[in-house]
Parts: sequence; structure tokens; C-alpha cells
Amino acid sequence: MRIDTGNTSLITDPHTQQAMVLDHVKKTASVMPMQPTPPQLAAPQAGAAAPSFKPPALPSVGVQDLGKSLIEGHEVDGKRYIVQPPAPPQDPQPPGMPQVPLKPPMPTVAEVWTSSKLGLPVLTKVTGPFGEQTCYCRATQSGEPHPALFQAPPGYTPVMPPPPGAPK
Repeated sequence: MRIDTGNTSLITDPHTQQAMVLDHVKKTASVMPMQPTPPQLAAPQAGAAAPSFKPPALPSVGVQDLGKSLIEGHEVDGKRYIVQPPAPPQDPQPPGMPQVPLKPPMPTVAEVWTSSKLGLPVLTKVTGPFGEQTCYCRATQSGEPHPALFQAPPGYTPVMPPPPGAPK
């Protein structure tokens, strides 16, 4: 898959499990593995107390089926995803002090219209505390794209990322 945004392109290849980031200003191509290496955790020492860990509360997610529609001649299926983050934890208060209720955080709502034939999103609109972001894919011809679209263009310098754990 190739995604072009502004001065950058991201090319992913699931067969080789690699991703390439093209910087069209610097004329560089950075190739990296798609699945990051999990961080190495230090094993607890014998006799050491286990750290107390309380996982954060998970957001609630609701899904609404929006049915079928047509976008630029593509039959699409719509879904709306509503993600309500958990309320922030209350600060401890001295005894006898009234608790001031916190306003619940604004939900993030994503509306995704996916092509029934291609299985790819045609229109995605995400609204949340950050504002609104819309991604609209224009009509194109179906078929195999030219292989050159998934390679670094001539004149681009390959940049290899440092190995995991290397100092920056």
C-alpha cells in the first residue's frame, strides 16, 4: 500500500514485512521492519518486591452500522465508531472536602465508508477534541498499479534506521 501526504510517502509491503518512508524534500528513502521489536524488560531480581501496577481504564467503544451508500460510483458500507475515553482519575482530597465532579472527556467519533468491492476506505471522517480530520480517496481505475510506485525513485538516498537499542 502507498500513502502520499504532502512531502512524504509511506510504502508498506506485507510480503517482505517492510515499510519505506520517502522524504521528497530531502530525497531520502528510509526502510524499516513493519513489526517493531518488543522492548526488553529487565527480569525482577530475586527477593525484590514486585512493582505495583494498575493498568489504565480502557475507553468504551460503540459501533453503529450506517448502511450502504454510493460515493463517486463506489458502493460503500458505512460504520460509525464512538470512542469514549474513561474519566480522568480524581485527585485525592482531604477528608470532609467535597469532590468536584470532573467533566467527562469528549468522545472521538470516526465515520468510515469502505468500498464493498475493494475493501478499502473511500471516506473517513474523524472528529474529537483535536478537531476534525477528513480523508477522501478519489476515484481511480482498478487494477495492478505500476511496480515503480512501490520503489524508491531514482536519485533518492537510502537511509537505514539505527538498530533497536542503539544510542541516538
